[in-house]
Amino acid sequence: MKISRSSILFAIVAAVLLISIPSSIHRLIQSGDPYLFTEQFFQDMLARLTGPGKLRFIVQPIVAIAIGVLQGKKDVQANLPPFLWMLAFHRSHREHALRSAFVGVRDLVAVAILLDIISQALIFHEVRPGAALVVGPILISIPYSLARTLANRVIRARRPRATAAGSV
Repeated sequence: MKISRSSILFAIVAAVLLISIPSSIHRLIQSGDPYLFTEQFFQDMLARLTGPGKLRFIVQPIVAIAIGVLQGKKDVQANLPPFLWMLAFHRSHREHALRSAFVGVRDLVAVAILLDIISQALIFHEVRPGAALVVGPILISIPYSLARTLANRVIRARRPRATAAGSV
C-alpha cells in the first residue's frame, strides 16, 4: 500500500481535530455557547485577519484561483459546461465536477484547515475545530468555484466561433 502526501496530510488534520474535540465539548457544556456563527465567531474572524497567519487570507485564495483556472481550461477541452452550471443544471456531469474539484483542492483545503487551527492556537490560545472546518474550506471553495466557472466562460468566449457549413 502506497502512502501519499495527501493521506499523510489528512491524517495530520484528523489527528489535530480529534485532539481538539474534547476541550471544545467541555467548553460547550460549560458555557452553552456553540461559537459557530455567533457574534464572537465573527469578531474572531476579524482578529484572524490581523493576527499571525494573516497572509494565508491572500495566498490560499490565489492558489485556489490558479487551480480553478487550470481546471476550467480542462473543462473547456473536455467540452464540459462551466463548473457551477454543471453542479446546478447538469446532473450527468455533477459527479465528475465534484470528483475533479475534490481531487484538485483536497490538499489545499487540508492545509487551510491546519493553518486555521494554528492561527487559532497562536491568537486565541485555544482551538475551535468547528470553526477550522468552516473557515478553511470556505477560504478555498468560493474562489476556486468562481475561478473555474469564469475561466470556462472566458476561454469559450475567446474561441473563434465555428462557421456554418457552406458559408464562405
